[in-house]
Amino acid sequence: MIKIKNKPIICYFFGLLLWVPAQAVVVNDVTGMTPVKIKAVVQPESTAQVSELVKRTSGSISIAGGKYSMGGQTAFKDAIQIDSSKLNHVISFNPEDKLLTIEAGASWQQVQQLIDPYGLAVKIMQSYADFSIGGSLGVNVHGRYLGEGPIILSVENIKIVLADGSVVLASPHEHQDIFYAAIGGYGGIGVITEVTLRLTDNVKVKRVNQLMPIADYHRYFVENIRSDKSAVFHNGVIYPPEYEKVRAVTYVQTDEPLTITERLRPLNKKYTKEKRQLKIVASSDFGKQLRKLHDNVDFQQQPVMWRNYEASHRVAELEPIENKNKSFALEEYFIPVEKFDEFYPQMVSILKKHHVNVINISIRHANQDSGSLMAWANTEVFAFVIYYQQNKDEQSQQQVGIWTRELIDAALANGGSYFLPYQLHATSEQFKQAYPGAEQFFKLKSKLDPTNKFRNLLLERYRSAVTVQD
Repeated sequence: MIKIKNKPIICYFFGLLLWVPAQAVVVNDVTGMTPVKIKAVVQPESTAQVSELVKRTSGSISIAGGKYSMGGQTAFKDAIQIDSSKLNHVISFNPEDKLLTIEAGASWQQVQQLIDPYGLAVKIMQSYADFSIGGSLGVNVHGRYLGEGPIILSVENIKIVLADGSVVLASPHEHQDIFYAAIGGYGGIGVITEVTLRLTDNVKVKRVNQLMPIADYHRYFVENIRSDKSAVFHNGVIYPPEYEKVRAVTYVQTDEPLTITERLRPLNKKYTKEKRQLKIVASSDFGKQLRKLHDNVDFQQQPVMWRNYEASHRVAELEPIENKNKSFALEEYFIPVEKFDEFYPQMVSILKKHHVNVINISIRHANQDSGSLMAWANTEVFAFVIYYQQNKDEQSQQQVGIWTRELIDAALANGGSYFLPYQLHATSEQFKQAYPGAEQFFKLKSKLDPTNKFRNLLLERYRSAVTVQD
């Protein structure tokens, strides 16, 4: 039987799923700033159950995984929300060929626990392992993996349930249109229920770093990091509130003895020290100066650990993300590598002008997307990941919208784009310019989902921004 939160509203009757009325529920995201009243939260446990559910639902359906998106990407008013957390079974695992087929509701933690004993690691994922695989595919995530890029580059195939309940196996070689629309498509094409991932070797890595003026970073990256075959992870840390220094942090493959022997980060750790430090940094400019002093000491160490250990960070390190009056949030901007020196002064000027309480800016690198219709990397890019704190009142949210749109304009002026899993501050014109493949995406959606069954706040806000021609 499909699991329903709050009260059972679906039951089997002569092999069919029947709806029983239920009280509406309110769902939200991790920032606490996007409440949405929906009909019910449904927890199917197999592709077959998802297919039957979709087939027999005439109204709207939204799809949720780890629920870490920040602007209503997993919900829509009066919709049924599919919570994929019970859709988490391993379908097949071939360590010799480094292939894993798993249901999309599984978390990356589950994957890491399964593959680590075989000396294998995830090829591409985001920095935190709590997220669901399906959610990661839906937004086409990336991480700190050097020489990689969007997660689509590591996907062999997906199984997806379309609006009529049919189940399709899509890959770069079969049903390519569905494959390239669904990954990065925010649940607009259908419900991804299974994925086959290409894995890689788990290796020992050593953390090294170098602090430099921000004006030196681009040259340093091109000359020292970009083609370094031993580099596994890399990111640059831009320190607020001056934004004048960057710490280039690289994890290089090594044969040196481990200094951290744990293979994965513990699931039950409280992260009391990390949470206290985050609170201090968010509290004032003085707290941010203390963070820099702390890093100057901490980064003198060069720990050696397993790749899987460094890839198993948990969101618990950042909690609580929201409280009654404030919330931490993310924004992200993608800039062609050669435009780094043009973009960052504009970014710094905007953040300073609006007195944004930036906690951290991380610079990542990503190779060009392989063909997603909603690609954010149409060329090789740097990603500027901004972690900040804001007040939750309406005036503060409007103010965030102002400087967000200014940052988007700066990114677009430099041939870049912005990431869609966050608050919906972009104008329709900005969306259209940043995502030129959106017209083709919504055209395919209208063909596969003619009644617009799969909906969420993101898709609904920008669907009308593009002209879908027959």
